[in-house]
Amino acid sequence: MRPDSLEPGQFAAYPPLARERAVANVPVFRKLPLSFLPSLLLNLSDYDYRFPEERGAIDSELSVLRSLSALQLSEWFAPFAKLSVSGKLERVDWVSHPAAFLEDESAWLWTTGQQDAFRTAAIQYGTRLEKAIPPQAPPIPRLGIAVIGQGVSSWSAPLFRNLRPQGTFFGQVQPENGLQLLLAAVEKRAAAHPVPYGHWYVDGGEPVDHSPRLTCVSYAALKPVRWRLLRYMQKEIDQPGMGPEQLRTDMARLRPEELGMSASGDAVLDHFQIKVLTEGSGTQIFSTTFAQWTAREALRRAQPLSLLVRFAPRQRQRPMKEMLTDSKTVPQLDPAGSLIDADMGAWYNWIDQQRLAGYEQSVFIAWFEGHQQALVIAPTLPRGTESSTAMSMGKLISFALG
Repeated sequence: MRPDSLEPGQFAAYPPLARERAVANVPVFRKLPLSFLPSLLLNLSDYDYRFPEERGAIDSELSVLRSLSALQLSEWFAPFAKLSVSGKLERVDWVSHPAAFLEDESAWLWTTGQQDAFRTAAIQYGTRLEKAIPPQAPPIPRLGIAVIGQGVSSWSAPLFRNLRPQGTFFGQVQPENGLQLLLAAVEKRAAAHPVPYGHWYVDGGEPVDHSPRLTCVSYAALKPVRWRLLRYMQKEIDQPGMGPEQLRTDMARLRPEELGMSASGDAVLDHFQIKVLTEGSGTQIFSTTFAQWTAREALRRAQPLSLLVRFAPRQRQRPMKEMLTDSKTVPQLDPAGSLIDADMGAWYNWIDQQRLAGYEQSVFIAWFEGHQQALVIAPTLPRGTESSTAMSMGKLISFALG
């Protein structure tokens, strides 16, 4: 089927909000090339389970497409229209299953030598869309916090080496109640600016007491879901002919209820957590990977105003089969190795925060939990410097937030 044959009834399987928007935009969908439209439908089909920032981006994109004249549509999508699509792809139900279509399309583009042309077309489209929808600065500067090193009693090697050129290193911070003070700073921002999914607390272990205003995701809370997913993965792997690509495809189709999550929960957050576990490599078995990937996806998708990530000790490396199937043995933890992971994860968190609108005014704090070492990146503080002044965590937070 070609896009010009689309009918509103073909979106009947979409969730309510997604279906409403799809039906309203059928006239413009009919004018788009098949090489492009399924990628738009992939984002739209999950509209009901997306964060407010993502929904706003989808609505804005659809609004821009509706505003284009016939000549402008032709100009915008000429590079996509030049791409050939096989008859087999045309026969795929790309309305109901856009993800499957895109996997097959990617293979087709590589086979026919059109991948570079598709990439160029996608970049050009993204550039045009960005000009039509300029990013909006956040209402307050973003705050990112990374707490690393839980369970490590001493450490002699330098920490935050990748972050130090960007901010000020503090070597005499009083660690008492440090986590509670950092969390209180996030909670204060959440109370002053109560944006849905705007303030996050991600914990790689057991979360501490926190305000219900915060969106909380933790490795410990998802243990039953993680083990159900691992059993599913093992069952799939044991099937003859099962390869990594097919396993990834099958996992991407899993819904929260299939892994035991209650239907009465937060559907948006539940779908987010499932995607963290099914799309992230190692998020099911390594807490440091889980924390870093969750933070990455929260920043990319929800674009929060505040994000505190607390890394916890991960299990030591074991044979993969044991980690996938052994649910009874208490894993041996590796606090020192986890500190190294988390130090790198904190750097990645800062990089991901810098990709968001308003990055010039954003603030980032990294702290070695229970110790005196911390680093602050803020517009008001010098870069690449060190401070030996003794101060409380509360004072450090005041310095960071101005």
